[in-house]
Amino acid sequence: MRTTVGIIGGGPAGLLLARLLHRAGVDCVVLESRDRAYVERRQRAGILEQGTVDVLRECGAAERLDREGLPHQGIELRFEGRSHRVDFPTATGGKSVTVYAQTEIVKDLVRLQLADPGGPPLLFEAEALAIEKADSGAPVIRFRHEGREQTLSCGFVAGCDGFHGIARRAVPAGLVRTFERTYPYSWLGVLADVPPSCEELIYARHQRGFALHSMRSPQVSRLYLQVPNGTDPADWSDERIWDELSTRFALDTGGWRLERGPITAKSVTPMRSFVQEPMRHGRLFLAGDAAHIVPPTGAKGLNLAVGDVVTLARALAHHHTTGSTELLDGYSAACLARVWQAERFSYAMTDTLHRRPEQSPFEDRLQIAQLDRIATSHTASAELAENYVGLPLS
Repeated sequence: MRTTVGIIGGGPAGLLLARLLHRAGVDCVVLESRDRAYVERRQRAGILEQGTVDVLRECGAAERLDREGLPHQGIELRFEGRSHRVDFPTATGGKSVTVYAQTEIVKDLVRLQLADPGGPPLLFEAEALAIEKADSGAPVIRFRHEGREQTLSCGFVAGCDGFHGIARRAVPAGLVRTFERTYPYSWLGVLADVPPSCEELIYARHQRGFALHSMRSPQVSRLYLQVPNGTDPADWSDERIWDELSTRFALDTGGWRLERGPITAKSVTPMRSFVQEPMRHGRLFLAGDAAHIVPPTGAKGLNLAVGDVVTLARALAHHHTTGSTELLDGYSAACLARVWQAERFSYAMTDTLHRRPEQSPFEDRLQIAQLDRIATSHTASAELAENYVGLPLS
């Protein structure tokens, strides 16, 4: 097989890149190691920045998003038994975010790609085995599909296969710098068949730990609890989860109640930050989790991946029409500038809202002071809002 751009990974990053390249007249092939059913049910992020929504609309992938997505104009912060709302449009010139699960984005993009008779090939159960000659003008992807090993000759390779994929490891170790932070706590996340108890996300800082109330739809709630690393979800009964969530969300004024319902899924997510530099080696370009990971507190993971592939698609289209490598040469620097801003914001949100093991009273007071600052300062509130709705994708 031969193509201009070989895309490894059929998650939202790889699928969106394929869509953008196809619309720009650049041929590509997507290799996804899992089957379609697995890809379409992977539970991931659900908060879309304004720029991500705009890109999906521009490439014709937002019909269901516009119909079923839940626009949010702000978030609620809870701490010390008090509540404060951060209004996004007021602080950002009208921008907002939208709740729409990553699983649904993947379904939409898969359907579009497979329904287009002239669209780029999307191969499920095609496991990428190696990337060869990435630093040459003719890289090759070796992959296994339908029981036999095959090769895909490319002009360029886009590694959209996540932290554990082969693309990140294909960059020689001597050329790589990595930056990492592991946090001393995790998130216990649950899906529950109960209408959300709030209209917008609630971020709660409590002496017992952080809690987040989100949603997947008007009928399904998504909730999280800060728990110690190594926690087994089986150790948390449904009743214990609901009781703990109620405690952490409680307001001194009362008048608000957490609705309970059947919990359909439980999982524990470790918290970490990771960046690999550079995001390019020869004709191999990394995007999304293959190059960076953020703790989920700031809702940046999926949106950062979208920023990467928008930048990469623009650079590849520019090369296709002009022959110039200028934008390709600037890809890593352009993406990393945005990545580090998202890492900074995600770290700040995480550090302010979570209590570390054996945290001192002094550190408690610093966290409360920061939240008070956001609640009383238009400047501090606007800073949070601008970062949350997302930096421009240009």
